[in-house]
Amino acid sequence: MTATLPTLIILAGGASSRMWPLREKLLLRFGTEPLLISQLRRFQALGFTDVVVVANPESANEITALVSHIHPMRVQVVVQQEAKGMGDALLTAANMIPHASGTPIFVTQIHDVVDDQLYLDLLKAHAADPSVSYGAGYEQDEYFPGGYLIVDGSGRINGIVEKPGAENRPSKLVNIVAHIHADAARLFGAIRMEYERADVTTDDHYERAMDTLMKDTVYRVVPYTGAWTALKFPFHVLDVMNYYLSKIQGQNIAESAFISPLASIRGDVYIGERVKVFPGAAIVGPAYIGADTIVGNNSLVRNSMVLSHCEVGFTTEIARSYVADHVSMHACRVLDSVFASNVNFSAGCTTANLRIDRSDVPTMIKGQRIKSGRDKLGAIIGAGAFLGVDVMTMPGVKIGEGAQVGPGTHVHHDVKDRARVYVKQELIVVEE
Repeated sequence: MTATLPTLIILAGGASSRMWPLREKLLLRFGTEPLLISQLRRFQALGFTDVVVVANPESANEITALVSHIHPMRVQVVVQQEAKGMGDALLTAANMIPHASGTPIFVTQIHDVVDDQLYLDLLKAHAADPSVSYGAGYEQDEYFPGGYLIVDGSGRINGIVEKPGAENRPSKLVNIVAHIHADAARLFGAIRMEYERADVTTDDHYERAMDTLMKDTVYRVVPYTGAWTALKFPFHVLDVMNYYLSKIQGQNIAESAFISPLASIRGDVYIGERVKVFPGAAIVGPAYIGADTIVGNNSLVRNSMVLSHCEVGFTTEIARSYVADHVSMHACRVLDSVFASNVNFSAGCTTANLRIDRSDVPTMIKGQRIKSGRDKLGAIIGAGAFLGVDVMTMPGVKIGEGAQVGPGTHVHHDVKDRARVYVKQELIVVEE
């Protein structure tokens, strides 16, 4: 790529409240590195050298430590003190671009996972005509509850319509936050004007600023039909997991790993350093097994990602699930689920994943019942939770950080952080 690429601004300052019981989505690992770092390495490979990451107060220190190892990229971290939307985030980043007049910027979100082809197409268009601004348009037949681009026959974007409804879509092009603005100062000025409006109470200042600019300046669409996965809700972890699993080609097995000759390894599989796979175990790709994890006798891991220092105990099945570091599982069933780190999933536990009526599995997000879009969805379990023997979670249930669920409990509703849930039992002894 050209050596004079736009300054990259990565918006990573959101509160992640819709991801409960999981924490910062940009720090989730889908392999050996957090999502933020794996995304930054992709941009580095494309030739970007100057980056501004907008973080929130909770994640700023960890992000600063992580990006300090990305060389020779120049990565600056700024803190958005409150989650006031993308417009406020960009004005926070503006302080890091002192000479913004005529300076192009590339704005994106770390939790949008797409193929490199989208970025290549955007940069190619920018190189051909740097005086024009560009926006990505994801071509989709099914309705998506997001922003849609108003595009004329020449490919010029004339505006953005937020959530117009399936019957009122101005095009089939969904707005992805992958935008090249030809003049950063002009964008920042338009955002500031939106903040001066007293008649608007929503936090979509960035979108409204872009809509205004599109009336007077040239924005062109760069269509995209490849993969697009956005981390918005906790079950989307499974979609991002599948994206990264699809990148595994062949069998990549570390030399220090022990694979029993009586174990079965099939398909595209990554097995990390010092992994132990015991007799009778089966790993069916696509699958990822992180360093120092034990896959016990007669267990099964398929279409899943199990990170480092985990124990996949005897006869355990893990299917289509994401399991973070230091999770212990013993003679249990983990189905279509997401486990944060340090979860204990005791013997006999099962995450039910299918409704009796086989319909969409709903789940609660910030007090609202929403559709997951999945006919199979197990549990989302927060870090440090402990589930006793024979616990069963119903489809779509979420269990908070540090929660404790007593043995034999059937969990039908979400469990708050650090709550204790158990079933009262009466022991009756009949003596002859």
